[in-house]
Amino acid sequence: MNPAHLLRSLTVGLVAILTALSPVAAQTAPDKVSFGTNWVAEAEHGGFFQALADGTYKNYGLDVTIVPGGPNDNNRMLLIAGKLDFFMCANTLMSFDAVANNVPLVSVAAIFQKDPQVFLTHPASKVSKLEDLKPLTLFVSKEGISSYFQWLKSEYKFSEAKIRPYTFNPQPFLADRQSAMQGYVTSEPFAIEKAAKFKPGIILLADYGFNSYSTLIETRRELIDNKPDLVQRFVDASIIGLYNYLYGDNAPGNAMIKKLNPEMTDELLAYSINKMKEYGIVDSGDTVRDGIGAMSDARAASFFDKMVRAGVVRPDIDFRKAYTLRFVNKGVGLNLRPKN
Repeated sequence: MNPAHLLRSLTVGLVAILTALSPVAAQTAPDKVSFGTNWVAEAEHGGFFQALADGTYKNYGLDVTIVPGGPNDNNRMLLIAGKLDFFMCANTLMSFDAVANNVPLVSVAAIFQKDPQVFLTHPASKVSKLEDLKPLTLFVSKEGISSYFQWLKSEYKFSEAKIRPYTFNPQPFLADRQSAMQGYVTSEPFAIEKAAKFKPGIILLADYGFNSYSTLIETRRELIDNKPDLVQRFVDASIIGLYNYLYGDNAPGNAMIKKLNPEMTDELLAYSINKMKEYGIVDSGDTVRDGIGAMSDARAASFFDKMVRAGVVRPDIDFRKAYTLRFVNKGVGLNLRPKN
């Protein structure tokens, strides 16, 4: 065979091989995924931004768009309408509510093992434990009164007579040393320190039995049924993002957060991350063995029973429909966790 014929044969053969491989190449094109958060970009969402910024989602075959929430946005409705693939559900109560109202949403991972809900106190009130809050004026939001405060009444015999409306303005709390104000452990204590120049006392409700999961990944049941591999890859990549954000180089995630939310400072980001670590918000309890995102039937049943006793949820709903353990408890990312 002369050189020209040989070259032509090799070319034809190469084209045939590439043609045969092309369906495989098509299969590896990244899947487009949209994820809606429940608030503006902040450190509490850092793992998702980290996974996007450092290429983790891409490594899992995902082309992810993060849609930040805000005071005038309702990303959960966009999830229900099929406009988003995943949503950042605030807590387990929202998952129970979906079941009660026959909304086909399911939580597939619990990013926060502890709800970050706290009460902040003045040093002068000398509060050291939850029961010490009872004599104080308590600034509680409307949502708080209908949720965690009902648990405080049921489990600890708190009185609504001590409640005053919390309008997300700290001034009434600052003016009354014998008061306590609701907040999140990752943000409000920082704001108080900056505004009032004192370090508030912190009572984390999760440490006293309010064992709701928080910041859950939620999706539609149809996506679980039709594309379980997509759900698994998004969950796994998000978990890796959390480990890298908490324990690795989180500069890529923080840069993206600050670009989306210019009010977010390096100081507040560092504070929030430190508090998430200090209080075990993301990585504690079951996650030490099962990895970030862990959930359990026993924990869900325990919280459901407490909310039934508190009159917050109906006793006749099948709370097991609110979540699935199919995509978690696999130890994903445990190798990224510090050994000490």
